[in-house]
Amino acid sequence: MNDRLVTLIGGGGFVGRYAAQALLKAGARVRIAQRDPRQAWFLKPLGGLGQTQFVAADVRRPDSIARAVTGADAVINLVGVLNGDFQALHVEGARHVAEACAAAGVEALVQLSAIGADRESPAAYGRSKAAGEAAVRAAFPAATIARPSIVFGREDRFVNRFAEMIAAASAMPLARIVPVVRADTRFQPVYVGDVARALVTALAAPEAFGGKTIELGGPDVLSMRALLQWIAGAIGRDPTFVDLPDPVARIVAALPGTPITRDQLLMLARDNVVTGANGLDAVGVVPTPLAAVAPAWLVQYRRSGRFGTKAVA
Repeated sequence: MNDRLVTLIGGGGFVGRYAAQALLKAGARVRIAQRDPRQAWFLKPLGGLGQTQFVAADVRRPDSIARAVTGADAVINLVGVLNGDFQALHVEGARHVAEACAAAGVEALVQLSAIGADRESPAAYGRSKAAGEAAVRAAFPAATIARPSIVFGREDRFVNRFAEMIAAASAMPLARIVPVVRADTRFQPVYVGDVARALVTALAAPEAFGGKTIELGGPDVLSMRALLQWIAGAIGRDPTFVDLPDPVARIVAALPGTPITRDQLLMLARDNVVTGANGLDAVGVVPTPLAAVAPAWLVQYRRSGRFGTKAVA
């Protein structure tokens, strides 16, 4: 990647900050395309003089994406949401990126999708991810599609959200109960740093990964219940976990301000694990276990912070 110009669309987001670091380490020049570039300025000190650029771009505006990829050797599209206008961002936005890349003569494109992408998915999120993949393939057949399982890291809103929920329940003087939705659904949490390295490796070798779909998963497969129990142990909490029946879960998901939406509940109806070969093996990345890195930031949820006592898992 030395001295190649890579446009990183959504580079100021959770996965983007790690992808940017991986690209900068590989010697690439990185153009961060963000709807509000100021949200990504924290990345500037990570690169050398002139190694990082910033440009305003919105995947819903084809003209802005065309400007963002002009002159780029390669592009990574990371734009995605768990809530919001899936059609505009996951489908039309992905199409705009792929069409702009094809028109600009970009050599390689990596589209970040998700293992839940499926045109038959009961959830709008999964269907939109699948439609986005199809749109990318139609406009840029040589694109690499990367499908990670649940991505975890210091800034994630998955492990951290459940840690907050468990800590809050444990602080209640009477009821220390944590509801578990879809307790048997399996996940294969993958570390965000590993995902970033996989994206950059695939981008650098379009001859090997172009036109392919790679699924990315960590070394451990955990049920929802097992994951919550592990988080509880890591933060020194010992709540009572109660499986929530589907009818009750649907009512909870419909309530305003709930931590889970109806669409996310539908996503939890299916396992989120690698179905074939793990793409991390193909790109030469050794998967990082949750237990190897998560405790370093989960200390904030212990009663006494770093000096708190861990519960027995």
